[in-house]
Amino acid sequence: MSVSVDASSVPTAHAADVSRRRAWALAGTVGGLGGLVGLFVTVAATEADRALFVDNARYIASLDGNEGWVWAYQIVTSLAAGCLAVFAAGLRRRLAGREPVGSLVPDLAAVGLLLTAALLLVGGGVATELYFSLLHVDETDPDTVAGLAAGYNTFPWVWAGIGLTAAAVAAAGLRRRAVSRWFAVFSLLMALLVAATQLVPLQYLALVPGGLWATVAGLTFALERRRIGN
Repeated sequence: MSVSVDASSVPTAHAADVSRRRAWALAGTVGGLGGLVGLFVTVAATEADRALFVDNARYIASLDGNEGWVWAYQIVTSLAAGCLAVFAAGLRRRLAGREPVGSLVPDLAAVGLLLTAALLLVGGGVATELYFSLLHVDETDPDTVAGLAAGYNTFPWVWAGIGLTAAAVAAAGLRRRAVSRWFAVFSLLMALLVAATQLVPLQYLALVPGGLWATVAGLTFALERRRIGN
């Protein structure tokens, strides 16, 4: 019994499969860039002269008209959170294929990204309340709104969870060569930088090494030349 196969369709199917397999990796890059670029841009909503910080009424009055930035911030946090969740699932599958059965590394890598995604969603929730407060600034308590602004400038920036992810990937690369050596060393460096931000009262600085790691990691996994199934 013989079966005829149209060989002309194989390359197309192969390319489509590769594209699907690597979409999770690109989600990591989009999520990382969303944090690095999007949050830095949309934080402009709460920028003000520091001299106003001693008077919440004057501070909040200076933010009147910035609700559009806050809305954009909510969109950025939601997009980044969704992308990091997809990246977490793909990264777990990628590492599970190279780690021994029962290894905690794939799960730890995914959990770190999910923790970051969760804080992004919390920050988006703060943005929702801040948006309506600024939209009706004359009808709100300035002390309450100032508290919302403080959360707005903190929660979505605490990417400490990615430190756990980067450390797990570094361990997988250095112990079992599950990733390239340069990327394992890069991951270790980013994990140490994230850890450093948690040892001082500047936890929100974790966004910088965390966002950089997610951006580079996504591109690295998307461009690697390996068999289909990664």
